[in-house]
Amino acid sequence: MLHTLKKYLFLFLLFLNINKIYAVDNPYIFIDSNAQDMVEVLTSNSNLFESDREAYENKIKEIFEPMIDFRRVSASVMGKKYYLLATKEQRVEFIEIFKDSLLDTYAETLAQWGDSTISTEVPKDESLSKKFESFEKNIEVKQILNTGTSKYPISYKLRKTDNGWKIVNIIINGVNLGLTFRNQFQALAISHNESIELTLRNWVSDAGDAGIS
Repeated sequence: MLHTLKKYLFLFLLFLNINKIYAVDNPYIFIDSNAQDMVEVLTSNSNLFESDREAYENKIKEIFEPMIDFRRVSASVMGKKYYLLATKEQRVEFIEIFKDSLLDTYAETLAQWGDSTISTEVPKDESLSKKFESFEKNIEVKQILNTGTSKYPISYKLRKTDNGWKIVNIIINGVNLGLTFRNQFQALAISHNESIELTLRNWVSDAGDAGIS
């Protein structure tokens, strides 16, 4: 009897582990599961938004931060010209500056979504297996954000890394955030005579309402 219980327990744990690995390797589950966690935070902590904004936004950051490849995104925002002009130390510094400003911007934007729902567009099994089980390093995952009064398309550009899938760009309702931030960096650099130091010192990421109102 004990031997049988141990066998069932082993099979159960193996099943859980397989599902966990599948979720990590599956970009659609990766995006959808984190999005639903985000919705849970938004809906179950609405009172916290008014009483302790920082604590509320930190709950969002805990979910959102591990999803993004900040090294790649920050390099893209700087653009090839300014990335090559920057020292190694300045590149590392901008990763942290950009991370903080982007997470602050996103947390504040997400906090205003209220009782929204998010649905992920998952392709049919055959198409799905061809996409993420192949050697492709890049993939696009689409979602629909429903605020109750309006629906907004969200497109995530993901890249496969050694640590699983990571977001490298987001397009919300037609607003390409990566391109928006890159244009901001370029304009800021030009206004400071292309001084990387002054550009980093004065950087503030701003995507407005990201096309959501």
